[in-house]
Amino acid sequence: MSTFLPKVEDIKREWYVLDAANKPLGRTAALAATLLRGKHKTIFAPNVDCGDHVVIINAAQAVLTGNKLQNKYYRHHSGWVGGLKEIQYATLMKNNPEKAMMIAVKGMLPDNTLGRKALTRVRIYRDANHEQAAQQPKAWNE
Repeated sequence: MSTFLPKVEDIKREWYVLDAANKPLGRTAALAATLLRGKHKTIFAPNVDCGDHVVIINAAQAVLTGNKLQNKYYRHHSGWVGGLKEIQYATLMKNNPEKAMMIAVKGMLPDNTLGRKALTRVRIYRDANHEQAAQQPKAWNE
């Protein structure tokens, strides 16, 4: 018996829609990361990009449990002295929920070329309207 290694021609990319309404932000992001990597497929290999496309809708209605809206901050540094920028998640979810979801999904993907390539296959929308109707995405039920 030999180990199966998927080839490029073996990989069939599907389109899935995840509805984030009234679901925790992290759980939706974790499910999206799993689909983007292809870990739900039987042909998964950690060194091959075999993931699918993911459309996340209703990102503005995703919830943060506990006191995370007030206590959690998104911090990044510009590289300059005194360049630490921070924004509270209550403000981030109100003004730009797509960015909050993208940050969560990016944190759950590997920090290498496979993760960066997988991040290009996610589309996040604030409400239920999306532009990927022509791809006929399937609803992922979990």
